[in-house]
Amino acid sequence: MRYALYFSPPKDDPLTLAAVAWLGRDAFLAGQVAPTDIDGFTREEIGALTAEPRRYGFHATLKAPFSLAAGRSEADLLEAMDEFAAESAPFEIPQLTLDALGPFFALVPGAPCPALDRFAAETVRRFEPFRAALSDEDVARRNPERLTPTQRGNLESWGYPYVFDEFRFHMTLTGPVPEERRAAVRAVLEEAFAGFLGRPLAVTALALFTEERRGAPFAVHSLMPLGDAETGEL
Repeated sequence: MRYALYFSPPKDDPLTLAAVAWLGRDAFLAGQVAPTDIDGFTREEIGALTAEPRRYGFHATLKAPFSLAAGRSEADLLEAMDEFAAESAPFEIPQLTLDALGPFFALVPGAPCPALDRFAAETVRRFEPFRAALSDEDVARRNPERLTPTQRGNLESWGYPYVFDEFRFHMTLTGPVPEERRAAVRAVLEEAFAGFLGRPLAVTALALFTEERRGAPFAVHSLMPLGDAETGEL
């Protein structure tokens, strides 16, 4: 079992529903949904473009997937999440936008958001005692030879290259998109998420996602409301 601390809107949030329709999977229900027909694309092409984010579920990474450290239990993790969420005030990302991060597309903040950066950094620090050390295979999967010295240091110290100054909030919508299809994919995504672009995104909960075994789809286990000590177990 691996665990991950993510941001996700609530399961009935319009943004979640739009992402579910696009990705073809609902991580809250841990199941596939009927694919959406999109002009100019076959279902097979959309399925290939969304395969990677579909497995992980719609989310933004705060603390990347980890196995529990020796002596730590799921109950311990949930208790710590409950305490941390209760201490953390909800906030808004002022504006959401669509961007290409290399060859893939994601929803990202339209401007810097210090409250988001602080929340992400504190999530990484607070739950580090729960993370088991990476195996050599885990490190190799991150292609450390392609990372900057800072990113390699983060990987060694925190289990993930993109934390603190390297953190960039993103809610992934595709895997790598062939260059010749990027304009068409962007246009489809701008239409599918038009109701959310240029508008604020409320960050009101910390989500726990779980992966039962390596390579299995991630599913939402719990949402912990920020500023509220009550556990949002599903």
